Amino acid sequence: MTNNSINTMAAAQDNQLQQTLETERYTDANEGFTLLKPSSWMKVEKAGATVLFEDTNKKNNLGIVVSPVRLSSLGDFGSPEFVADKLIQAEKRKESIKDAKVIGVAERLGHGGLQVYEFEYMLDSARGGVKRIFSAAFVASKKLYLLNIAYTDPPENPLNTSSKMILEQVLHSFDTAAAVETM
Repeated sequence: MTNNSINTMAAAQDNQLQQTLETERYTDANEGFTLLKPSSWMKVEKAGATVLFEDTNKKNNLGIVVSPVRLSSLGDFGSPEFVADKLIQAEKRKESIKDAKVIGVAERLGHGGLQVYEFEYMLDSARGGVKRIFSAAFVASKKLYLLNIAYTDPPENPLNTSSKMILEQVLHSFDTAAAVETM
């Protein structure tokens, strides 16, 4: 195979991936959150998840869990770095996880000045291979909202820049449902 045909195949895969990663707004008024989600990803049921979306290959997913907490804000629990460290420790305790490492940690303000922590990390799992995880968390109305986007990211076919940008857009859109009312 020539370099031109390899580049053509890679460009076709990027276009196909971008088409499958067009986004649409999803709002859960009952639980009080909103985000953009890949429009081609279908909602599926899974025990423990408030909502879960999967791509057609069932390799990539986006899940939200909402749980009651005693905290008023994430800052009551700790800094973004502290929370990221606890998250990685919990991942490493899982039997199937071979390695887990943080790529990035950030904090942003959501609707009404809401404190939102964002994390990006890599997981190497005996079951799912290498995955890139984009995660966001916030506390509102004594509930912890946790978003996890798990995306296949093997070394032989790494996550491309355009897909990463779309997944980051989804991550940054995670907020309280009140944010939609003011848009």
